[in-house]
Amino acid sequence: MYAVIRIKGLAKIREDFKDTLKMLRLNRKMHCVILEENDVVKGMLYKVKDRITWGEINDDILKLLIEKRGRKSGDIRLTKEEAEKVFKETKEKNKVPDSIKPVFRLTPPSKGFKNSIKQHYPKGELGYRGKEINELLKRMI
Repeated sequence: MYAVIRIKGLAKIREDFKDTLKMLRLNRKMHCVILEENDVVKGMLYKVKDRITWGEINDDILKLLIEKRGRKSGDIRLTKEEAEKVFKETKEKNKVPDSIKPVFRLTPPSKGFKNSIKQHYPKGELGYRGKEINELLKRMI
């Protein structure tokens, strides 16, 4: 599963990029979604790689993300039991269940971004970063 985080906003962006970000449900900066790995998703991610960062999320960070940032409809936090149930469902189906909101609203990373948000990884923060997404997510939760 991929964790995808939107880093940049809407300034100076083409209409087709806006549409792709909307399809990925990344409407604002610092929003995160969990997506399954397939060719369609990869194509969409590479199209908007100058606005987002993504990588493979591990189980510990996924569980922490659901517990801390998972919300039900009406912006209601999840209880420990609900979070555990959602985590198991997510692991089985490789996607976030419909019982919670698909978008996780994160804060900017503590101690800031390590590199420029104008360049691609490893010199910057944008684009594909593999397992390193887990460190960034930990600081943003």
